[in-house]
Amino acid sequence: MGTVAAVRPSAAGRGAPTGDAIARWVALAFAASILVLALLLILQLWAGSADARHKFGWGFLTSSKWNPVTEEFGALPFLYGTVVTSFLALLISTPLGLGAAIFLSELAPARLSSALTFLIELLAAIPSVIYGLLAIFALVPLMRTTIEPFLKSHFGRLPLFKGVVFGLDYLTASLVLSVMTIPFVISVSREALLAVPREQREAALALGATRWESTWQVVVPHAKLGILGAIFLSLARALGETMAVTMVIGNSPSIRASLLAPGYTIAAVIANEFSEATGVYRGALVELGLVLFCLTILINALARLMIVATTRKGSKRA
Repeated sequence: MGTVAAVRPSAAGRGAPTGDAIARWVALAFAASILVLALLLILQLWAGSADARHKFGWGFLTSSKWNPVTEEFGALPFLYGTVVTSFLALLISTPLGLGAAIFLSELAPARLSSALTFLIELLAAIPSVIYGLLAIFALVPLMRTTIEPFLKSHFGRLPLFKGVVFGLDYLTASLVLSVMTIPFVISVSREALLAVPREQREAALALGATRWESTWQVVVPHAKLGILGAIFLSLARALGETMAVTMVIGNSPSIRASLLAPGYTIAAVIANEFSEATGVYRGALVELGLVLFCLTILINALARLMIVATTRKGSKRA
């Protein structure tokens, strides 16, 4: 019986790093650079907002005053405007986007689904300023002359639809944001629905369920975490949107219950007033940016965790 000589690495090559080790360390450095960049952004915003934080403290988040002349600043009107417009946008875009995602993933022919998905992804790539221009020339006149007068005449007794109709208000900004967030809801929800194992659908159909019953009672509940992740990603997009909202919201630092009233958002006030700000004024705007940055990071993290949980759940049952 022959013997096979063991191949041993040379002494010179024992301590030398292999190609896999080099690639691993390079990839680790790239990944770590993202964390370092995020940390540097937070530190820069923290340092830039020092004047405002020292002067106003936590009261900055609860004050509604915004007067650059007297150097009195509060974030509440902008937090309110950001939350209202984002919530209304999701209220409109979520059912529409989810319905479209169900159609594309479960009911539409493969060719039609692929073509429509490509067009939807193109919509997500359109710059926000284009949406803002389209809103100014098409949506705002329609809101001022038709939609908002109708809402006021039929629902004017409600606090949500009182006041003078301008067309530049919370409702118009919310509609623009809903159009901008629908592609995100559709794309991510579709991926979450496609991640559901085929066996789940086939088992429901074998038990006598219709195609729609299988989709609504089996597939959608199985993908609910991914769908919630899509909603949270859309919320993060809506919270940070700047140009389109700035062009149609009216830019008034006030808190009003009516959706027909002009308002302001965090991103809009930073874009409009940062170039002329100095001292405490500038620090207040930077602190608004810090609040928005932390809020967006938190929401994006929750969304990603939900999407990953849905994908792993589908992989385990596949």
